[in-house]
Amino acid sequence: MSVETQLDVLAVFSHPDDAELTMGGTLIKLKSLGYRTGVLDMSRGEMGTRGTPEIRAKESLEAAR
Repeated sequence: MSVETQLDVLAVFSHPDDAELTMGGTLIKLKSLGYRTGVLDMSRGEMGTRGTPEIRAKESLEAAR
């Protein structure tokens, strides 16, 4: 996504895959209604208790598809 892209909804979460796990359905619904949505992960998940940063990044990318 380019820096110039404007979003209507931005989901901000601690770790990759958190947004997809907790509000993926909401993001899909908003997108279907024409809203421009995005997700901002504040870390790579280094301190997370469920999976490695690499696993979380892979899950996040797969969910975004």
